[in-house]
Amino acid sequence: MSDYLLALDQGTSSSRSIVFDRTGRVVAMAQQEFPQIYPQPGWVEHEPQALWTTQLATARQALKKAGLSASAIRAIGITNQRETTLVWNRKTGEPIHNAIVWQDRRAEATCVELRDRGLTDTVLQKTGLRIDAYFSATKLAWLLDNVTGAREQAERGELAFGTVDSWLIWKLTGGAQHVTDHSNAARTMLFNIHDQRWDGELLDALRIPASMMPKSLPSSADFGLTQAEWLGAPLTIGGVAGDQQSALFGQACFSAGMAKNTYGTGCFMLMHTGERFQISENGLITTAAAQPPGRPQYALEGSVFIGGAVIQWLRDGLNAIQSSSEVQALAESVPDTGGVVLVPAFTGLGAPYWQPDTRGSLTGLTRGTTVAHIARAALESIAFQSTALLAAMSRDAVSAGGVEVQELRVDGGACVNDLLMQFQADLLGIPVVRPAVIETTALGAAYLAGLHTGLYQGLDELSAQWRAERTFEPQMAREEAAEKMGRWEHAVRQTVAT
Repeated sequence: MSDYLLALDQGTSSSRSIVFDRTGRVVAMAQQEFPQIYPQPGWVEHEPQALWTTQLATARQALKKAGLSASAIRAIGITNQRETTLVWNRKTGEPIHNAIVWQDRRAEATCVELRDRGLTDTVLQKTGLRIDAYFSATKLAWLLDNVTGAREQAERGELAFGTVDSWLIWKLTGGAQHVTDHSNAARTMLFNIHDQRWDGELLDALRIPASMMPKSLPSSADFGLTQAEWLGAPLTIGGVAGDQQSALFGQACFSAGMAKNTYGTGCFMLMHTGERFQISENGLITTAAAQPPGRPQYALEGSVFIGGAVIQWLRDGLNAIQSSSEVQALAESVPDTGGVVLVPAFTGLGAPYWQPDTRGSLTGLTRGTTVAHIARAALESIAFQSTALLAAMSRDAVSAGGVEVQELRVDGGACVNDLLMQFQADLLGIPVVRPAVIETTALGAAYLAGLHTGLYQGLDELSAQWRAERTFEPQMAREEAAEKMGRWEHAVRQTVAT
């Protein structure tokens, strides 16, 4: 059998496909952007057909670039933007509405209602999540309540719900499979992550018929065969995981205490907690980790809303740089920020602060402040926020008798910035490790598919295959790091107070 794997990486702004060889090396890659739809403030949608056509096109392009036919591919892995919600007709396959994207806030009123009904603790204990419009459940309820005839169709068993992975699998298999994996199901606010089943009480609370829900499988499993017409031959879909859990898997973080941080538009940090389901006391959420069949595996997760997006703001908002690649040189042109602290709460502050209504602040300005100082403060803000996340995770781990994080594995576009990664290590006081392959989200999906089809014999083999490209060791005295974090937290308190 072939040693090549095809990963489909369906993201928020683009669809990508990557062909990997057995060692995890990128053989070929293709990417296409698709439109973002903003019907009104706070609403974000995607056209379902655009998700499908761009993903299929990039898969074909990646195979062509690799010089491979479909018969050379051992299996397909799928990773996807999480929480984004689709509903379609089972008979026709036609969506009843645009996909409601994870960023969309239209269902906040339903969340208030659920909290008022006293369901906060029930949701937390069963799903590990806070009641929030971020997750799929209230988006799905909105569709049933607002699309003409949708609830009646759903109650007759005519409609199917899915996150983006389910939609792609439905299309790839010609409607033969209506499935998801546990890591995506865990992001719906409808899935009991203890017994890995859809929860009847939560479905009833939102009047969602159980017949709408996809079958949920382990992340490494048989998700069906693609129709030959799409790629030239039927291919096994052997791995599926939500993007952040897939990145954790691709970073070979398979055991308690291992953590990764993805530096993208925002930052997403996950720490594996093994078989221990743990409710965070420090503003984090609990989620299902991507895994092969077996006992449930969990992770703590925290999200920074504005990570790499602060660099885009420097470029597009302040016109301080022409391209994102220039920010390191500009920041390094000064020895420090000159006392400037930027709190980039452009869309509020995420974990562990949870201040969605706060807006950004820039403090410590003097007559000598230059755009270089602001650029350095912008870079440092990414590391400060991520340090606050890891500190919260460490407090949770210690209180539960768990294992403290010994190193942080990093990926995502901004992890190529050496200045940022060194400052991150200095603040954390532990090594920050950048892997040889930074496409870890797609790699995780490929690894899951490879495990299912026998290309890999187990997690030990994948751990041995993981390679570091560079390790950033802490160089700053702990007292100085603590002082810098103190100034950051002071700036956050000032920002929240205003």
